[in-house]
Amino acid sequence: CGCKGIRSCLLCEGPAQAAPPPQGEDNFTYCPATGLAKGNEHLEFAGWAFPFPGVFLTEGFISEEEESEIVELMDQDDWKPSQSGRKKQDYGPKVNFKKQRLKAGSFTGLPSFSRKIVAQMKACSVLGGFFPVEQCNLDYLPERGSAIDPHFDDWWLWGERLVSLNLLSETVLSMSCDSDDSIQLFPTSKKEGRELSPSGCLRELSAWQTGGAEGRRLVPSREVTVAIPLARRSLLVLHGEARYRWKHAIQRQHIRQRRVCLTFRELSAEFRPGGRHEQLGRELLQTALSFQGRPV
Repeated sequence: CGCKGIRSCLLCEGPAQAAPPPQGEDNFTYCPATGLAKGNEHLEFAGWAFPFPGVFLTEGFISEEEESEIVELMDQDDWKPSQSGRKKQDYGPKVNFKKQRLKAGSFTGLPSFSRKIVAQMKACSVLGGFFPVEQCNLDYLPERGSAIDPHFDDWWLWGERLVSLNLLSETVLSMSCDSDDSIQLFPTSKKEGRELSPSGCLRELSAWQTGGAEGRRLVPSREVTVAIPLARRSLLVLHGEARYRWKHAIQRQHIRQRRVCLTFRELSAEFRPGGRHEQLGRELLQTALSFQGRPV
C-alpha cells in the first residue's frame, strides 16, 4: 500500500493486528435546504442547531450514463497506491507544499473527459469564474480500509473553492474544527413530534439572531463534528468557513462500496492576475484547460 508515517489501512495493518477503532459518530448533520448543522437524534446535541456556511451541494450533477463512462475512462489509466488505503490519479503540477515550490514539467493538463464536467459547473452560481488548474481522482474500497484523515487543503497554491464530484456510492464528509473558540447553538422547535420545515427553521434562526441570549447554548468548537451526506453523483463545493475553518475527512466506516471522487482545485490569489506569480499561474491554467492530460 502507500501508507506512510502514522497512517495505515487494512492491507498494512494485517490480519493479526486489530483494526484501529472507528472514529466517533458525527454529532451534527448538515441540512442543504437550510444551511444549518442540526444535532443528531439520540445524541447530546439533539434539538439544537447552528448556521454552517460555505457549503454548496447539488445532487444528480451528472447522469448514470455519464458516471459509467467517466469511471470506465479513469480505469483505463493506472491507479497509484496512496495513503490510508486509497488509490489516486493526479492531474496537476508537482508541488512541494512545505517549501512552496512547484514544477510543471510533467503536467499536461486535465483529462479530456473533464471538459464536459467543467463546462457543466458554470451552471452553479457559486462557481462563477471557477477555472480548475488541478484534478485529483481518489479511489476508495472498503476491503482496503480506505479513508482520509481530517485536514485542510493547502491555501498557498489552491484557492477559495474546492469542488468534488462523488461517484459510484454515497458517503459522508465529516467536518471538524480545532479552534479554541465556541459555537452558539439555538434550539429547534418541534410541532406534533416533527421538526420544523426548512422555512420554519430559517424563521426561527432569524428570530434567534436578532433576539437576546435566552435559549442560546455555547459549546467548544472542538466538541462539534458535522456530517455532510454525499449522494451518488452529487457535486460538493467547500468555500469560506467550510474551506478555511473546518477540516474535512472521510471515515473508514463510511466506505461500504467502491467510491470514486474527482476533486478540482483553482489557483490562489498569488497565482491569479495581479498576484506575485501571475505569469506562472497563467501558464498552468493554459496547460490545465487544454484537456489533454495524463496522470502524473
